[in-house]
Amino acid sequence: MEPAEKVLRVALLLLMGTELTQVFPANPEDGWQVFSSAQDTEGRCVCTVVAPQQTVCSRDARTKQLKQLLEKVQNMTQSIEVLDQRTQRDLQYVERMEVQLKGLENKFKQVEDGHESNTARQYKAIKAKMDELRPLIPVLEAYKADARLVVQFREEAANVTALLSNLQEQLGGLDYQDLNSRVSNLEERLRACMQKLACGKLTGISEPVTIKTSGSRFGSWMTDPAAPPGDNRVWYMDGYHNNRFVREYPSMEDFMTTDNFTSHRLPHPWSGTGQVVYNGSIYYNKFQSHTIIRFDLSTSLISRTRQLDFAGYNNMYHYSWGGHSDIDLMVDEGGLWAVYATNQNAGNIVLSQLSPNTLQIIRSWTTNHPKRSAGESFMICGTLYVTNGYSGGTKVYYAYSTNSSTYEYIDIPLINQYSHLSMLDYNPRDRALYAWNNGHQVLYNVTLFHIIK
Repeated sequence: MEPAEKVLRVALLLLMGTELTQVFPANPEDGWQVFSSAQDTEGRCVCTVVAPQQTVCSRDARTKQLKQLLEKVQNMTQSIEVLDQRTQRDLQYVERMEVQLKGLENKFKQVEDGHESNTARQYKAIKAKMDELRPLIPVLEAYKADARLVVQFREEAANVTALLSNLQEQLGGLDYQDLNSRVSNLEERLRACMQKLACGKLTGISEPVTIKTSGSRFGSWMTDPAAPPGDNRVWYMDGYHNNRFVREYPSMEDFMTTDNFTSHRLPHPWSGTGQVVYNGSIYYNKFQSHTIIRFDLSTSLISRTRQLDFAGYNNMYHYSWGGHSDIDLMVDEGGLWAVYATNQNAGNIVLSQLSPNTLQIIRSWTTNHPKRSAGESFMICGTLYVTNGYSGGTKVYYAYSTNSSTYEYIDIPLINQYSHLSMLDYNPRDRALYAWNNGHQVLYNVTLFHIIK
């Protein structure tokens, strides 16, 4: 393994049954983040891509050496400052001592050359000079201590040199530019690997993680899966009808711990809980209509409106829990989707892919699943997954693939912790399910079956 790869501690773990169980909030001390997993045709996990967070190097042995080196340098710097201050202060004493010694020398000469009558007077003067010189004795002792400090500096310098030599040997003579280049190359390879593992078939849903308890029994909350890096805003919409105020929280942490939010007023109230924020706009169903609205959150203006022809509305073809949930908008790796029902399809689910810009239908699929019998639904990698209910024991039991235009019945348990799901959407950036469960905002992680080609 190359040194840069050792520094990053990036690994491909070959483990049986590895699942994605880490969802927000991640432990900042953990140091590892699971991006995706892959399984072979027999269900065995063959590749789990993990990458270190920025704090992971804090536990690396060589980083500890660098920290020790930094501490040594800092200690030496502090000692040098102390020595410099003391030297500047004591220099004044030395200069005074030089003057006093010259004066003492003159006095001795006067005693030697003087008469006996002057002996007593000269002795008193010498004694006075000695009294002035006596405080300089501790100064001389301090200089001796400073001399020992200089020896200590030499030893410290020798230790630092040895440490640097050892570190240089371990790094294989790599300079910073070379090491940084290798790290960048490795990151690019990881991103490419992640792209290959981006899609797959749902095989498991983790236990729920409750992010917050707020709002009424019904509502929706989400993050923007197409937001640029660093944009972690959270969007919050309480209720399912006759409301038009959307809360914007700066981050997930703000959403969890504070009431720090900005309020946006929509031009029309929404219907149901099937809203979605995508690429800076909120898409929602206008109340008591089959009109879809794209509202630009940065300009607070409507970008586009379009009627979803033949779609039932106003509780005609709602989910089994009701709540004007006739039209459900959602996003997956393939873009923007609408789930609804029509008279032409006998009240069964119709699935349409929409253009995010124009809201025109790109293509539609008709299913054989009654919309009113569905608890909730969500899209992952072009497949629609439907739950059997919204309360009590819940599972994902129906899947319709747009890639093959076929369906199948499956059995994936979904822990319904608070007994009333009124919103369930997949976020392809987080690879997690966002849920509104009886006034609780909840996250689920997912396990996807991947076929590596």
